[in-house]
This record gives sequence, structure tokens and C-alpha cells, in this order.
Amino acid sequence: MGALKKLAGETAIYGMSSIVGRFLNWWLVPYYSRIFLPEEYGVVTNLYSYVAFLLVILTFGMETGFFRFANKNNQKDKIYSTSALSLFGSSLLFVAVAFIFSGNFAGFLDYPNSEQYIKWLAVIVALDAATAIPFANLRLENRAVRFATLKMVNIFFNIFFNIFFLTVCPYLLKANPESFVRFIYQPDFGVGYVFVANLIASVITLVMLIPEIKKMKLAFDPRLFREMFWYSFPILLVGIFGMVNQNIDKILIPELVPASQKPMEQLGIYGANYKLAVLMNMFIQAFRYSFEPFFFSHQKNSDSRLIYAQVMKYFIIFGLLIFLGITLFIDVFKIIIGSEYHSGLQVVPAVLMANLFMGIYFNLSLWYKLSDKTWMGAWIAGIGALLTVVANVMFIPVMGYMGSAYAVLICFVLMTVISYVVGQKYYRVDYDLKRILMYLSVAIGFYYISGWIHFSSSVMQYSLNISLFTAFIAVVYFAEKKELRSLLKL
Repeated sequence: MGALKKLAGETAIYGMSSIVGRFLNWWLVPYYSRIFLPEEYGVVTNLYSYVAFLLVILTFGMETGFFRFANKNNQKDKIYSTSALSLFGSSLLFVAVAFIFSGNFAGFLDYPNSEQYIKWLAVIVALDAATAIPFANLRLENRAVRFATLKMVNIFFNIFFNIFFLTVCPYLLKANPESFVRFIYQPDFGVGYVFVANLIASVITLVMLIPEIKKMKLAFDPRLFREMFWYSFPILLVGIFGMVNQNIDKILIPELVPASQKPMEQLGIYGANYKLAVLMNMFIQAFRYSFEPFFFSHQKNSDSRLIYAQVMKYFIIFGLLIFLGITLFIDVFKIIIGSEYHSGLQVVPAVLMANLFMGIYFNLSLWYKLSDKTWMGAWIAGIGALLTVVANVMFIPVMGYMGSAYAVLICFVLMTVISYVVGQKYYRVDYDLKRILMYLSVAIGFYYISGWIHFSSSVMQYSLNISLFTAFIAVVYFAEKKELRSLLKL
């Protein structure tokens, strides 16, 4: 229980920064939805989908490799410098290529005359990749507060410069057309300022990370790098396949939705509603920050597998609370985004459940990381990615963006089942499947009950939904009260 409490404490610190910071950042979605038309926001959604892929490629799984090798031997300084320098070098090379061929890339993405977007996005991706290992080192050293502070600063400046360019500058220019603003602001630049704001925030974060970077010795060990690379390469494939599962829909929708059905508008609506699953994403992200170094550091403990099983159960419980909290009160959450985007609210339950299963899959992934069978993880992720592409290609032309929501849900459920079955053969963990399936069934059942029973009175409807949410908490409490009391005593 002590280890479980430590994980909960670190998750809380990472979570507070992630929840507060990303919640603030998330307000950019309703902000954008009131500034940009759906087809304009579709451009942002589409380009950031490519950014997600590129970031995974440029970090090539080295974060996980860093944790694995740093906990495996006593050459931490050499491991830190070798892994960090490898990412610095690949990031610089990537920026050079992007700048040279920016026009070609803009044409390929069907954004002609947008070479500047490509250059800025390339620098953003390179800065995020180059700082990945210094951030990972903070996590390894359990410096959660420092880590959280830097992440918060990045989000703060991103929000600040979005508001500055998209609201303050237009206001100042309108009030005084001859003001200094005319030198830094172009009214027709539009969504380009979203990328400018992100770029400035990334540069500021890099500057604040200099004290951590200066600790690194300029020592690159080729032999060590090869070992780390071949351990991490399957993680890279897992990451790429994971990005396929999470982002290929936002790339395929503009390609598969007929032009007569306004594909970029559909993508904008889908992207905005996808963001309503933010609480689930923030919870999973906070958990991932703390769980990966946690399970590597506890692998030698005699009760480690029992702890992993407990972590899985409580992870699912909290995830289901988020699922019910958003779906039962979707009428409250929908006011966050502009009314032009409300037609896409139907995707939210499927996306929430898909993200929960993504978190469960990540939780299960400890088996192939601890048993050094990362290639098997890559195969499972590859199966999921193939299924996602096929499902999107089949469903999008028929169902539009709703087909994408179903595709990602099917994908992560299948990957979770495969990972569990295969993982039990190589690294058995006795998860409490009986209670986990019970909680899943109860939560999904309560969601459908709320959908089936409709009251003309909003007060009655909210009363029903509050009762269902409270009933789920009661089910968990009475099933887990002994463990919960022991945990609270700690």
C-alpha cells in the first residue's frame, strides 16, 4: 500500500499540473470554436495530427529506453548524455530537412503557399523532441514539482500568445490602425497565429530547461546508444502505431469525406468534440508520467505484481468516474464549445471509452517492457493500427466522423484484449477481472439507462443522472471499502 500511495502522490502532482495546465489549455478549444469557422479549425486539427506523428518519430522511444537503462545500471550520467544528444542531433537534422523542402511538404499536405506553417511546426516538433530526455530525467529523479512547473509555464505562454494575437492585436489595431501592432500582426494570417503562439511557448520552455541541460556531460557512447536504440526501436513502432490509432482519423476524414459534405467542416466539428474527452486524457497523461518510472523501479519487489494489479483496478475505477461524469452531464459540457459544433456531441461517449481502453492498454504494456519483449508490443500495436486504418476507410465514407469514433473504440478494445492474453503468458499479473468487468458493466449500464429514460423536466433528468453517478460511487465503495480504508490510513 505504501508504494501505491507513492504512485498516487506522484500522479497527483503530475495530475495537478496536467489537469490545471491542460484544462487551461483546453479552453483554447471553445475559444477557437468562437473565433474560427469549423473548416478553419479543421486545418489546426489536421496539422497537429501530423505533429503528433512527427514527435513520436523524432523521440524514437528513447524516453522508455532511458528509464529502462537508468534503472538497470549505475551509468546514469552516460545514459542521460547519450540519449539526450541523440535526440538533439536528430531534431537539428529534421529542422534542416523541413526548411529545405517546406514547399514540397506544403504541396503534399494540400496547403499551398503555407511553407511558413511547415517551418514553424518543424521547429515546434524539434524543440519538444530535444527536451524529451531532460524532462524524462526530472521524472526519474522524482522532481515532479519542477517538471510540473515547466509544463505549466509552457501552457501559460501558449495561451497568453494565442489570446494576444487572436484577440488583443485585432482590438488594438481596430482602435488605432497606426499603432505598433501593425508591424507584428496581419489580420489575414488567421490560424497561423495558433502555431506562432505554440512556437514562442516552446522556445521559452527550452530556455527554462537550460539548468537541466547544462548538467549533461557532452559524452556520447556509440555502443550504449546502439543498445538503447534497439531496445527503444520497438517502442518507436508502438508509438507510431499508437498515433495511427489516435490521429489517423483526423488525416483520413478530409480525404474520405466527399467534397459535397464539407470534409474540413466535419473535421473541425469532430476535432472540437474529440477535445471534450480532455478530462480522461489528462488523467491518463498524469498517470503515464508517474507509472512508467514507477513500475521499472518496483519490478524487483516481491509484491510488485500485486501492486500492478491494484493500480490497474483503481485506474479503471477513476477512468469510469470520468466517463460517467462527462456523459451523464453532457448538456453542461456542451456549452463549452460553440453551438455550430454541437452536432458532433454523439462522438463523445465512444471517444471517452476509447481513451479509457487506451489507458488500460498502456497499463498492460508493462509486461513487454519488463520482460524485454518490446517487439511483441510493436506487433500488437501494429495489429491495432492496421485495424484502425481499415475501419476508418470502411466507416468514414458511410458514417462520416462518427465512423472514426467507432473505429478508435474497436481498435483499443481489441488491443487491450490481445495484450492481456499474450502478456499473461510472459509476465503474469493476477488482475481482478471479476470486479473490473463488474465496474465496466455497471458504468456502461448506467450510461444507457440515462439515455433510455427521458424526462421533460431538466431537474428530473439531472436528478436521475446524479443518482446514477452516486450509485456507481456507492458500488465501488462497498466493494472496495477494506482496501480504501487501508489506503486512507497510510
